[in-house]
Amino acid sequence: MEMVPELESKHVHIRDPEFVKKAIEHMTKDGASKLQVVADFDSTLSKHKHRGQVCATCHNVLEESHVMPDFFKDQATALRNKYMPLEFSHDLTVEEKIPLMIEWYKAGVAMYVGSGIRSQDISVSVAKAKLLLRDDCLWFFDELHQHGIPLLIFSAGIGDIIEEVITQQARMLDNMKIVSNFMDFDSEGKLIGFKGEMIHTYNKNENAVHKSDYFERLKHHENLILLGDSLGDLRMAEGAEVTHMLKIGFLNHHVETNLKPYMESYDIVIQEDETMDVVNAVLKKILGQ
Repeated sequence: MEMVPELESKHVHIRDPEFVKKAIEHMTKDGASKLQVVADFDSTLSKHKHRGQVCATCHNVLEESHVMPDFFKDQATALRNKYMPLEFSHDLTVEEKIPLMIEWYKAGVAMYVGSGIRSQDISVSVAKAKLLLRDDCLWFFDELHQHGIPLLIFSAGIGDIIEEVITQQARMLDNMKIVSNFMDFDSEGKLIGFKGEMIHTYNKNENAVHKSDYFERLKHHENLILLGDSLGDLRMAEGAEVTHMLKIGFLNHHVETNLKPYMESYDIVIQEDETMDVVNAVLKKILGQ
């Protein structure tokens, strides 16, 4: 693809190059004032691997933290080993997975509350965690902010962890909105539960953001870039009335199994890349840089 050389890279897969070319052309013509971005967090804005080692997710941050008791880590590992294979199973339908994800979430909430975690444990745990933003994610954040482009970070992870990671490794900016599972602490800073409705991988189209006026207020931002790393992430922007949408997916593992379904669902698939280089190249083109 002549217009964005990075899209010609061997690790970038595009099902319909002509569609992608036209979408970028339209977005370039319309410019920053009509653009919005919706992004997942874990393994999308954050790295899946760093120097060959698998990185932490939001949930892993606490599971691996020295401030958490051993029984919490054992319980968390047991739950992950039981439910994660089901989440990514190709033998179950989304409808079959949803009650399993709810089971996992409810068991996880009880586990977190029973651990005695306090609000001050979050920053300490994040500081020592192996959860890293992708290379040049800071440039991505700053460029969106500089051009007034709204960024919705939509995650089935833990919102408090996401905020702390961005604060420590980049900076929270006023064009960002995080929709995730946020912890609820009492007046003494002890965890008592989670706020609002649960967000899991397969209900990102049903969450409060879709019941709110978020997308309605942004309807003049009629071009949308969606960033995700799972097929469930494709539902994040349902409810957004847009003219052009470019769906970019990070394929981080099980490439042979997942490449075909990812290419059928995402417009651009980026294979085993721990940077924001391809996304930033597309953004630069749209912004006329």
